Amino acid sequence: MWVKKGVVYKPDGSLPHSLSHAQVPFAYKHKDFLRVYFSSRDASGQSRPTFIDVDYEDPTKILYIHDKPVLELGGPGEFDETGAMPAWFVDMPNGDIWLYYTGWNRTHNSYRLSMGLAVSHDGGLTFEKMFKGPIMDRSIQNPIWAAQPSVMREDDGTWRMWYISGHKCEYIHGYPEPFYRGQSATSKDGIHWEISDIPTLDFDDFLHAVGRPSVFKENGIYKMYYSYRHTRDYRTDRNQSYRLGYAESTDGENWERKDNLVGIGKSDNPEDFDYQMINYANYYEHNGKKYLLYNGNGFGAAGFAYAVWED
Repeated sequence: MWVKKGVVYKPDGSLPHSLSHAQVPFAYKHKDFLRVYFSSRDASGQSRPTFIDVDYEDPTKILYIHDKPVLELGGPGEFDETGAMPAWFVDMPNGDIWLYYTGWNRTHNSYRLSMGLAVSHDGGLTFEKMFKGPIMDRSIQNPIWAAQPSVMREDDGTWRMWYISGHKCEYIHGYPEPFYRGQSATSKDGIHWEISDIPTLDFDDFLHAVGRPSVFKENGIYKMYYSYRHTRDYRTDRNQSYRLGYAESTDGENWERKDNLVGIGKSDNPEDFDYQMINYANYYEHNGKKYLLYNGNGFGAAGFAYAVWED
């Protein structure tokens, strides 16, 4: 099971681009240190990606805090005008790094999400948008929006993506709450995607929203950590809020939920950072050990922590 090791980082409010939140952490491996990208918010509540560098053996030992965002927001009317949230980083053969990210557009009473693609030529210190428009947006298969992809390039050159797909909104307590499930897609170039009609993680009596899939392959089996919640009172009621789940697939398209094997849950201590919710996990390995980064209360407002797998 996963053994929690403690909170790694929470912004102290001293950086203008990073006043609050360290949301959707992603572990990017360097030779001598681990870089953790995450989404942070400014005074307007707008998200941008940034990073910290930490020690591999003890990620709570912070080696460096970046003092600026690595990607800026889009211009007026663009899909990422009011927020850019990192999702997945892919190393390319020429040394570039591709960043799949979620663009935010505020609407008159809610928000709209879509996927952008950016590239770094300097080892991940800065990224520039590859296209002014999104690579995936609302569509026949994604009626409300599409966001937060987990991306894998297979040995045969096929690209695979698992993401969250918005399907409807319902007014609950006077607020339009979105319902979104897991979806998958394939591509020949990582840019143009064919969406599967088979849901990765479908709705049920409790699963009304899926947060941030993290997919990896182990012994020929696709494995996924994800978070899921109910739509009613999930911000205030810990029984309705995000918790982590786990699923497996032999083909990457048809998935079986095995949430009983997730090995980690919310804390039972009201003082802990993950008592109210636990969400947005990212799985990685180093030196034969398995690690999990994850958020807690406030959808990342409480920072992110790490856990180590112990048999």
